[in-house]
This record gives sequence, C-alpha cells and structure tokens, in this order.
Amino acid sequence: MGAPDVDKYAEARAALVRDMTAAGALDDPAWRAAFTEVPRHLFVPYYFVPGPAGHERLWGEDPDPRRRARWLAGVYSDAPLATRMRGNELVSSSSQPSLMAGMLEELDVRDGNAVLEIGAGTGYNAALLSHRLGDDKVTTVDLDPEITESARKHLEAAGYHPTVITGDGARGCPARAPFDRIIATCALPSVPRAWLAQCRPGARIVAPLATGLIALDVRDAAHAEGRFLHTPAYFVPLRGGPAEPTSRNMGGLPRRALENDLFRFMLTLTAGSLDPHEALTLWHREHRPPRERFGITIAEDGEWAWLDDPQGPYAWPLGGAAEVA
Repeated sequence: MGAPDVDKYAEARAALVRDMTAAGALDDPAWRAAFTEVPRHLFVPYYFVPGPAGHERLWGEDPDPRRRARWLAGVYSDAPLATRMRGNELVSSSSQPSLMAGMLEELDVRDGNAVLEIGAGTGYNAALLSHRLGDDKVTTVDLDPEITESARKHLEAAGYHPTVITGDGARGCPARAPFDRIIATCALPSVPRAWLAQCRPGARIVAPLATGLIALDVRDAAHAEGRFLHTPAYFVPLRGGPAEPTSRNMGGLPRRALENDLFRFMLTLTAGSLDPHEALTLWHREHRPPRERFGITIAEDGEWAWLDDPQGPYAWPLGGAAEVA
C-alpha cells in the first residue's frame, strides 16, 4: 500500500483514540499508545453487518470504493464487529474498542507480567497486550482451530508474535503457567478452577459473566474474590466450558423489569437459585442495585455470587461451576 493508504489508516486510528480518550476510556498512556499504534484494520479484513437479505460482508479489498469506505469507517468506530458467522449464529467478533480498553486497564498489568487471554478472536486484543508487555509474556487460547489460525496470521501481518494455542479455554494453558493476569473475551457461567491453579498468588482475573464484568483478585489456587464493574458486557459464550444456566419461565414479570438491563443482569446471576418473581422482589427491596454492588467469591467449598457482602444474607451458588481436571 502507498503512503496515502498508510496515512488514511493512521488518521482513522488517531481519531478513534482521540474519541476514546475524550470519553474517559483511555486514561493509561501505555494503553493509549497501544491503541494508537496497533492497526485494527489488519485484524478485521472483513466483517458482517445486517442487510436486507441477512448479513452482508464488508471487506477492505472490495472493488467498490464506497463499500471500502464503509468498511474502514466501521473498523475504526467504537463498535463491536461480527467477524465470523455460522448461519445466523455469531461465532466470533472483534469487541468494542472502548470496552476492550476498560478491561485492559482494569487488568492492571505491570511490566513483566505474564498474561493468558481466553478467546483469541481476531488476535487484536493479543496484539494490544503484546505491544504493552512483549510477545513472550502473552498467551492466547481458543477452541476453534480456524479462529486461532486466522488470529495467528493477523498477528504476524501486524508484526506481533505472542503464543497462540488451540485448546479448551476452560482448562487454561498449564504449559505456559503460571500467569499474573487472565483476561477472558468470552462470556462465562462461572469461573473455571483451572484458572486459579495456574495463577500466581496476587494475580488478577477480568472476565465477562452474567452480562457484567467481574474483576477477581486471586489469593491462591483455591481462593479468589472480587466485585463486578459497573460496565455492561455482552460476549459470545465460552465454548468447551460448562453450559449456560437454562432459561426460566418469565411469564407474569412486568415488561419494564424485563427490559431493564440491571434486572436482567441480576436474573442471570441468580439463575438456578432464585425464581424470577423472587428475584424481582429482591430487586425492588434493594432499590434496583447496580452491578458494582454484586461480587463473586471462590473458596474450597464452592463458588458463589453475593450482594454487598460475601458473608451477608444475599448469596447464591453459581451454576455450572467449572471443575476441570
């Protein structure tokens, strides 16, 4: 590509970083530099958008300049992008950049930290981590060999070479352990015990769970605890892990409650422990609690979610806790 193309991509990237910084999504200069210098367009050569006849593909090599312009605008917008579809099912995506930035800042990495990423996606998040920490400190795992192969090619094209593993993310990556940080880019029903066993004491885990983001501090191989962030988060579920809790009968619940994002979060978090009407009663009694009032504790005798206090009156076992040998 000639210089004009390079300038076009760099300008679009710089504009995105300016917008994210102005919105308060990039406070850390090190992450600001990573988002400025890592070329997202190399990780999203095409993506899918809703069209009149299903999903249509936008790609960077489209002969139509107007469609190429649409592709580029989407790549450097603060929006998630559907990168892999199976029929109408979303299999993989590139997350919203500001959400990625928030998760990376919450991960609280330090120079020299070893990081495990669960869910390789396009490879973009692994590239950001490699920019910040160095290739040798980053491992990314995905169950789908097509996704890992694609991520590896994108990373090489951008000049990054972290370790890319095809495997079950619920099992972590014992061959590369121990880790100082674990970040998941796929939704979990519970936190796999295998992850704690592969963490150094004092490690941190940031992962999507129940339409929220949990930030856990790891004490040892059997204990971790943390609260949810205020941020909503909707990710493709972890494949290979335990099943999501089964849906419950929502009949009789007020429409206003069902359309409330925070109530849906609590409903998902308490699945298997509270029926929907019990959840609604608690929701009103506790004045519609936001995500950050909830947390998770992992101990030798179980894994549970709680409201306000791990030892308080409101606590619920997490369904499908992952016991992976």
